[in-house]
Amino acid sequence: MDKLYDVTAIGELLIDFTMNGQSDQGNNLFEACPGGAPCNVLAMLNKLGRKTAFIGKVGEDQFGRLLKDTIEGLGIGTKGLIMDTEVRTTLAFVHTFPDGDREFSFYRKPGADMMLTEDDVDLNMIRQSKAFHFGTVSMTDEPSRSATKKALKTAKEAGCLITYDPNLRPPLWGSLEDAKEQIEYGFRYCDVLKISDNEIQFISGKEDYDEGIRYLQEKYQIPLIFLTMGKDGSRAYYKDLRVERKGFLVKAIETTGAGDTFCGCAINGVLTYGIDNLTEENLGQILTYANAGAALITMKKGAIRSMPEPEDITKLIEA
Repeated sequence: MDKLYDVTAIGELLIDFTMNGQSDQGNNLFEACPGGAPCNVLAMLNKLGRKTAFIGKVGEDQFGRLLKDTIEGLGIGTKGLIMDTEVRTTLAFVHTFPDGDREFSFYRKPGADMMLTEDDVDLNMIRQSKAFHFGTVSMTDEPSRSATKKALKTAKEAGCLITYDPNLRPPLWGSLEDAKEQIEYGFRYCDVLKISDNEIQFISGKEDYDEGIRYLQEKYQIPLIFLTMGKDGSRAYYKDLRVERKGFLVKAIETTGAGDTFCGCAINGVLTYGIDNLTEENLGQILTYANAGAALITMKKGAIRSMPEPEDITKLIEA
């Protein structure tokens, strides 16, 4: 049966305010960049020609309308996007350090993305998708936690390829114990996991990445794990294979969206090759492509509108 969507994602859609210089008066200027990890991933998949849809909630306010118009303009399906008249759109202020790394201040007590209920979730959209993508920002609070879990259960029953990026944001959790518990809940469902170097150390308690991944593979039987290591590149762990590819050296201005760009490129690769018989060569190609995509986005501000063009990714690989 032909599915309507290649990938449907659930989660947060918000505005990332990133620093963009100073005014003549010496005040900091912030740029309102549409963001939210699940939609960043979809934006990259759309660039790669995939048909995508989003399930989530924003406020019926100027930021919510901006977000809806933005993702619609990119071709992401918004049938599952609810506009909340009571609660405002979530905002995140991104403070960038000189090396391009960042910290977040969230305005989300509550934010509309947390208010997605089980009844808000369009389960048919999930059933009509080849792959379903999620993270844990939608699992920090109720009711969106239950909504995410219901969506996940539906995706599993429908036989979707389930892709997962925990995307740990400590300031959003009441406690790190709760964060750990919810992240582990996700491990039980996913076929493809994208995890960062600091997340694997947090979750496994092991300094060595390979040991940390082995712990996850043994405990949760996750078929394919992508580990991102920032500028050092990435690794794929699949059956008995461990494949590593170096990162690309670029002049980074901020790292927002790099992991999501990687994730979108990687999911596209898995959809292209299929998850059942991946070879070392396939995995190497997926990693190289995803590393290049992630490197390119660090040269721009924001995420959803800054996704790299496929031809620019190819150019960077061939350079």
